[in-house]
Amino acid sequence: MQICANLSLLFTELPLIERVRAAADAGFAGVEIQFPYEVPAADLRAELQRNAMPLVLINVPAGDLMQGGAGLAAVPGREAQFAEALEQALAYAEVVQPQRINVLAGRLAEGVEREQALSLLARHLRQAAEAFAASGVPVLMEAINHHDMPGFLLNTPEHLLDMLQRVGHENLGAQLDLYHMARMDQDLAASVHQLRGHIGHVQFADAPGRGEPGSGTLDFEPALVALQEQGFAGWLGAEYRPVGATTAGLGWLRRWRERLRDA
Repeated sequence: MQICANLSLLFTELPLIERVRAAADAGFAGVEIQFPYEVPAADLRAELQRNAMPLVLINVPAGDLMQGGAGLAAVPGREAQFAEALEQALAYAEVVQPQRINVLAGRLAEGVEREQALSLLARHLRQAAEAFAASGVPVLMEAINHHDMPGFLLNTPEHLLDMLQRVGHENLGAQLDLYHMARMDQDLAASVHQLRGHIGHVQFADAPGRGEPGSGTLDFEPALVALQEQGFAGWLGAEYRPVGATTAGLGWLRRWRERLRDA
């Protein structure tokens, strides 16, 4: 397992493209970006190559989700917008070559029945999984806690397993965010075990507060042990909000790197 920096939340005192170099200098092995589309794809690819940093993960555009809306993936009437977002992600990914693509389920829209939303989400996830299968890029979905994002459709490992079954496509997997599971009062190691064989990416932040490891009370060790027992060899994405300056709160990174190297 290696650790990548989420550049949407870390090093935010810098322009997005300059955060690649900052992450490399800090000792991260790769980067992930929630929505990188503000940066021309060719520019981002050049910066990644200049710093020998793999791009681990990006999200498909999610419409108004980050502004409090329902997003695109599970809202009847927004099928054309989702198709456009998927095409944008495909074109961008062709240039920047991310290792994984994440599709955010979004919130349950007003006036929509949950089952209707889930059925549409399954259809869109299948569409995305099929589209990216041609280039060998796995598609992921994640569960997000309902405290930080009220109304989000997928909240628990059970929700992810149900959706995996609904979609039934070999190119779809689960992104496991340890912070969101903790906020949902899920046991972290149990969550890893529940999603055995389906985890394509892991993200983390401490809880409460969503700061760097050590800023809260979360014990990550059981989850790391469970991942190692499963032979998980993917990435751990540092997706947290630094308590202060990003570089001032990176004491955990050396310890984690040593922990993973010695395992």
